[in-house]
Amino acid sequence: MTFLSNSLIILLVLTCAHLHTPMYFFLGNLAFLDMSYSSVTAPRMLFNFTTQDWSISFPECIAQIFLVIYFAISEVFLLSSMSYDRYAAICHPLHYSQLMSWSTCTQLVSLVWSSALIFPTIYILCLRRLTFCGPNFIHNFFCDLPHLFQISCTDTSMNVLLLTIMGGVLSLLAFVATFYSYLRICSTVLRIRSSDGKRKAFSTCTSHLTVVFIFYVSVTFTYFVPNTSNLLTLNQGVTVIYALITPLLNPLIYSLRSKDLKAALQKQRTVLRGLLQLRP
Repeated sequence: MTFLSNSLIILLVLTCAHLHTPMYFFLGNLAFLDMSYSSVTAPRMLFNFTTQDWSISFPECIAQIFLVIYFAISEVFLLSSMSYDRYAAICHPLHYSQLMSWSTCTQLVSLVWSSALIFPTIYILCLRRLTFCGPNFIHNFFCDLPHLFQISCTDTSMNVLLLTIMGGVLSLLAFVATFYSYLRICSTVLRIRSSDGKRKAFSTCTSHLTVVFIFYVSVTFTYFVPNTSNLLTLNQGVTVIYALITPLLNPLIYSLRSKDLKAALQKQRTVLRGLLQLRP
């Protein structure tokens, strides 16, 4: 379902001319990112359920950690870029085409995908100092840094400190950028006199705000709340939301709130129905 729903959004963004706008360009990238992120965790989980083989090799575990962190940080950057797009559209509508030109959009997306490689590379290099000699059971359905730290025989305080500082600073900067954008958006919208204008302005932002809220809450619980025995079940539940449910919810949230996506989907259904009726 995650693969199909996100693939559908990508297909609509690519094939429908009226969706060739910066907002849907970013949305297409978000759909591809969610599809990729889910592909790192879900297939392996389904394989484990099917075969009842719960083992994973250390290189596979490291590769999974790298990709999970890479796609998570890419989403942090991409959500911040999307909030800037909404800020430019609502607060500077007359200059929107200049602020969010196609060259600017492609540069932002290229920066998102390339700069996100730095952080998982640093984290993985720091794992080389760890040794594993005791219990090798990970209390999760995929490999992730906090759970790998728990089974290490080496002192992981420096690794935890690095994860907290780098992840905390990165998340804080991205959150401040998003919060500032929406603070300016709210200030601009409140100055609109007509209630209809306010409703239209806010309707373009509610989907993105919902996605940002779900993402940041789940990431905070996954990486910044200690994995104590009392919170183990809660952390596992939040991890399921973060890794499996969120990539499925994102396309549903945007498609339910976007009239353009609904119209594009209806148009494609009409075209497909017409092609089927023309078959001899």
